[in-house]
Amino acid sequence: MFVKNMMIPKHECYTAQEGVTLKEALEMLEKYQIDGIPVLSGDKYLGVATRYTIYESFFLSDKTKDEYLNSTYVKDIATHQENFLEGGEVFEKTLLNLKDFPLLAVVDNKRNFLGAVTRSDVLSSFESAFGVNRPGVRISFTSVETEGRIARLSEIAHHFHEHIISLVTFDETDKLVRRIVMKIEKKDNIEKFTKKLEEYGFRILSIDED
Repeated sequence: MFVKNMMIPKHECYTAQEGVTLKEALEMLEKYQIDGIPVLSGDKYLGVATRYTIYESFFLSDKTKDEYLNSTYVKDIATHQENFLEGGEVFEKTLLNLKDFPLLAVVDNKRNFLGAVTRSDVLSSFESAFGVNRPGVRISFTSVETEGRIARLSEIAHHFHEHIISLVTFDETDKLVRRIVMKIEKKDNIEKFTKKLEEYGFRILSIDED
């Protein structure tokens, strides 16, 4: 999945024009229960204002709270001016960028703001990939890294009429072995299914019902 397929489009985003005061910005953050807002000049992206940067810049200032909040603008404390997305990135790669930051803007080649991707959106996409919110049976196993192993796994699942909710693979420390986590709908043939997997060289690590 690409960033452009999961971003919140501009017309659904909460944004602040450059002349918005920090008092107004904090009121907006509180009202919508969000941690950051893109800062714009018209449609041009200028950066992101967050609760953290507002508080941090206040403690570094020599102004009173009221003076600071009413005389400082979001453009003055915005960060991530050069840290943004362009829509063609694979969404998995955004997780590290969002680990310690609430959102990233998506812009076009003229820096016009197109939308945003939030940490919550990325985590929700990972939950979907793992089938977290759907009941089923999660089977973890390892397989030797050889051509056609995923195809073989699919054939076995098809033979047992298993409905695969999610399938995720991980590299093991040993480059010749891959760890696989498959979530399937709960049925009465789990034991026969896993036995067949083992017959074809898949080593079962755990079986857990969600």
